[in-house]
Amino acid sequence: MLFGKACIFGGRARYCVVKPLACLFTTSSNMAKSKFEYVRNFETDDTCLRNCYIVVRLDGRNFHKFTEQHKFAKPNDNRALGLMSRSARSVMEELEDIVIAYGQSDEFSFVFKRTSTWFKRRASKLMTHVASQFSSSYVFYWKEFFGEDQPLLYPPSFDGRVVLYPSNRNLKDYLSWRQADCHVNNLYNTVFWTLVQKGGLTTAQAEERLKGTLAADKNEILFSEFNINYNTEPAVLKKGTTLIWEKLPNAEEKEVAVTRSRRRVQAHHCDVIGEQFWEEHPDILEDDNC
Repeated sequence: MLFGKACIFGGRARYCVVKPLACLFTTSSNMAKSKFEYVRNFETDDTCLRNCYIVVRLDGRNFHKFTEQHKFAKPNDNRALGLMSRSARSVMEELEDIVIAYGQSDEFSFVFKRTSTWFKRRASKLMTHVASQFSSSYVFYWKEFFGEDQPLLYPPSFDGRVVLYPSNRNLKDYLSWRQADCHVNNLYNTVFWTLVQKGGLTTAQAEERLKGTLAADKNEILFSEFNINYNTEPAVLKKGTTLIWEKLPNAEEKEVAVTRSRRRVQAHHCDVIGEQFWEEHPDILEDDNC
């Protein structure tokens, strides 16, 4: 419907046609559709399969150079491990559909619940959001863990991948695999750097010494030559870091006004391969029949 009103032009009154505001918006909307819009058809449908856990795993890119440039302690730098966990917690607090996250060294895996509809389950959206949130948090919290003595020389980068796991057993086996990898890598690095730092070997000599050795051999080297019992090493180094959501204690809960804040991300350095962890935290996994 059009409306008219008298308009004054050069001293003469003329009848002008005024379009309603709604019409103007409709016209603008139509103008947005152009002959170039067909390029959207080139986008790939990367929607993740329903009823599957979505795992986004991040790995530090070229972190060997990064750790050398920033003088990380060998074989483990507690500052760096703390920063990784803090960055991962930031991701979970941003994306509350992440039910559990597991990290070791320069990697972290984030598990979205199988019924999640975040970003319409688009793999690219989930991966890029996790990667960007983690990377920016790593930079943001750097000084909190490294202080002023070790400035951040250049931005770190993390690559990511998305993997789907259809059952609870598959997901538990995935996390077990990552924790087993943590143990294998940490045992090797502990012996390697002990041979270098305390045994006086070069890195090439230490590598040659450990070639073909089994876990029992490495434990024996630590104990018999350096009086180090690997079993007494900190759990965070042997087991990695597991982040889960936990409810706030009742005493704190009374002071919280927003329901969303009645739980927090809690870190655990425990075994996830056995069944005890899952029995103690039954709310992490969803029913396989969903």
